[in-house]
Parts: sequence; structure tokens; C-alpha cells
Amino acid sequence: MARVQLNPVLEQIHGQIGDLVFRRYEDQVVLARKSSPGQKEATPAQIATRERFRAGAQYGKLVMADPALKALYATAAKAKKKPVFSVMVADYLHAPSVTAVALDGYTGAADETITVNAYDDFEVMAVTVTLANEGGAVLESGAAVVENGRWTYTTTTAVTPGTTVTVTATAVDRPGNSGSAEVTMLVS
Repeated sequence: MARVQLNPVLEQIHGQIGDLVFRRYEDQVVLARKSSPGQKEATPAQIATRERFRAGAQYGKLVMADPALKALYATAAKAKKKPVFSVMVADYLHAPSVTAVALDGYTGAADETITVNAYDDFEVMAVTVTLANEGGAVLESGAAVVENGRWTYTTTTAVTPGTTVTVTATAVDRPGNSGSAEVTMLVS
């Protein structure tokens, strides 16, 4: 990639001139050729993707209007060396994931802990843990609390031995996306 030092008059330029587009990124001006739309009709998948990006851009505009939220994203953008708006849109487009549900501290009794590892490209806002029996009836459900980057849920109900319990952990990020994982165990 070629780098050019622009004179002070041209450094302030942005937008489109002919087939060239000038964009500002941090303290640099980037020059690119204008993209041309394709001549083919968009597929349903392309239309869906465009709609997701449109919704992501709308989320970014809403966040830009909130100074406190904008500051949170600006800090992350600076650390990642990316534009603030692209970090906002990326957060909207990527749901959090639950990478582990650890039942090491759970035997079916009350006041035991279930540990959840949840990850998001920006921030996991909340994790909910639900325990259900083999018939799908919810035995208990509640919010986990974060401690040192791990989410911990303390059980409130004792489960009868011999019951198969499915533990579902659901993580939610700032835009409201969710991701979950579940683990099944037989309480002995």
C-alpha cells in the first residue's frame, strides 16, 4: 500500500470526488475507488445480510446518540485500533457465546455453585442459569454474578436424587443478542 503525505488543504477532504472516495481513519486519510453495485438481483441470503447490517448501523446510530455508551465503545475501539462505529456494528452482529458450563461444584443440593464461561466481542451484560428436569419443567432459574471474568450461579433448590437435570446458561450482550449452552447430568 502506498502512503502519501497530503498538503494541509487536501488533509481536510472527505467524501466522494468522481470515482474516488476519501475517508478519514484516526489521523489518516484513506483514498479508495468507489464501489459499483452488482448487476445481478440479490439472493435472499444477501438481502438478509444487508438487513442485518442495516439494523447494526441503526444500533450504532442509537449508541452514538448516548454519550455514556459512546464513551464505552470509544475506549474499546481505541484499544482495538478500529473506528468506533465499526466496533458498535460488530457488537450488534456478533452474539455472545457460552464456552463452558462447569458442574464440578454441583451435586443437586441447594447453595451449590455452577460456573459459566461466557464471551462476547465487546461485553457480556448478563448470564441466566436455568435448571430443568427431563420433562422440561423448570426447577429453578436465576441470574449469575460475575467474579474475575467468570459467571457463578448459586442454586436455591434441592433436587431429588435420580433426577436428570439439564442446566442451560444463556449470555446476553449489550445489543440484546444471546448465546447459550447446556449440560445434562444425573443427580445422584
